[in-house]
Amino acid sequence: MGIRSYRPLTPGTRDRSVSDFSEITRSKPEKSLTRSVHRPKGRNNRGVITCRHRGGGHKRLYRLIDFQRNKRDIPAEVMSVEYDPNRNARISLVQYEDGEKRYILHPVGLAVGATIIAGEEVPLEVGNALPLHKIPLGTTVHNVELYPGRGGQIVRAAGAAAQVMAKEGGYVTLKLPSSEVRMVRRECYATLGQVGNVEARNMTLGKAGRKRWMGRRPEVRGSVMNPVDHPHGGGEGRAPIGRSGPVTPWGKPALGYKTRKKKKASNALIVRRRRRSSKRGRGGRDS
Repeated sequence: MGIRSYRPLTPGTRDRSVSDFSEITRSKPEKSLTRSVHRPKGRNNRGVITCRHRGGGHKRLYRLIDFQRNKRDIPAEVMSVEYDPNRNARISLVQYEDGEKRYILHPVGLAVGATIIAGEEVPLEVGNALPLHKIPLGTTVHNVELYPGRGGQIVRAAGAAAQVMAKEGGYVTLKLPSSEVRMVRRECYATLGQVGNVEARNMTLGKAGRKRWMGRRPEVRGSVMNPVDHPHGGGEGRAPIGRSGPVTPWGKPALGYKTRKKKKASNALIVRRRRRSSKRGRGGRDS
């Protein structure tokens, strides 16, 4: 794929970029693999907003993605590469020899007409799914299971890839895209290759309206609110927040405060923590 930019004929097209969709081979989804999904707009079962700044957005059909790859030792042919409005990765429509069709995440280098297969004794080719203990060291994988049979839960975003680092006992050590090094059960399945649409992270929205199309409403800085609305609010003019560090509207520490549980069971499986993001907190932005 590539990125297409606009001539700045209007303020909204200045610095705006979109995908060129050159890899897309089909415009309409497979009807049997789509579902209508209720969009909660940040509200819980009582209609109360529990996640702010959500709502609106373009209507979407949800595509049923086969994250489990549980149709073992049956070859499937790649029929098309399609756009999915629910994720930044592309998806591929595959058809198995028995006629069943499924969607999978489209990896880099998987062409229409190629054959993929999932199982324990399958070739080491892009798009094939194997247990982690069957994958050689140094191999790039994606759509990795955390629990055997549950389906891929991590390394699914556009351009994401994990690397098999070591094998010991009942675990395989992976280096994740976040730079975290973590152990995963050897029986867990993963798909060979890197998730496609690698350039997705380099796109620029260009205008606020494009964010609204994605279902995101505007955010307002706490420092411009009144004291009754936010702990950062109040004061004359551009006043500082008046605290040792930024907090949420409910007084909890924000921007870099670690919220992971200290006694979480999976802590024992993490060999090395991820690097702290350098983007968060840059420019003095507050909640």
